[in-house]
Amino acid sequence: MKQDLQLKLQAYLDDELPSGETKGFADFIAQNPDASALLAELTHTRSALAGFEAEIKVPETREFYWSKIARDIQRPDRSISEPAPVFIFAFLRRLAIPSAVLATLFLGLLVIRPQLGVGHRFSVAETDTAQVDAGTFTYRDFASGTTLVWLSYPAENEFTKTVPADTINWE
Repeated sequence: MKQDLQLKLQAYLDDELPSGETKGFADFIAQNPDASALLAELTHTRSALAGFEAEIKVPETREFYWSKIARDIQRPDRSISEPAPVFIFAFLRRLAIPSAVLATLFLGLLVIRPQLGVGHRFSVAETDTAQVDAGTFTYRDFASGTTLVWLSYPAENEFTKTVPADTINWE
């Protein structure tokens, strides 16, 4: 059923149709089963909702009640024009809490960073003395790419006491 016919049917139920159309529309409803079914549904809905309508009495007259509403609508809003005062403690609290959180995170990162082994700005040199020959000492600096091997000289063992044959003595 078209919407304009549904609206006309609602107007018929509410007795809002002009008196000339009421008789003709009543005949149309009697001949059309969809219109009569919709009219029955609207009638049942109307009767069901009628019991839930609470009648509210306003203590003032109707005109005075609506004039108060109109004055409230036309009155300028004063709450927007006056800014709320900002107290210094509220400002400091809003600033101090995030700053304390950031400082805590930064200190935690400084403590944890060496254990993770990430981003050493100044690399730690490595020293290795656990070798078979205790007369050597190895120093590695990874930042500069330097490896130094320190040999204890003169080494004191049985080979240092003999003079090789191809050695020239300059004394």
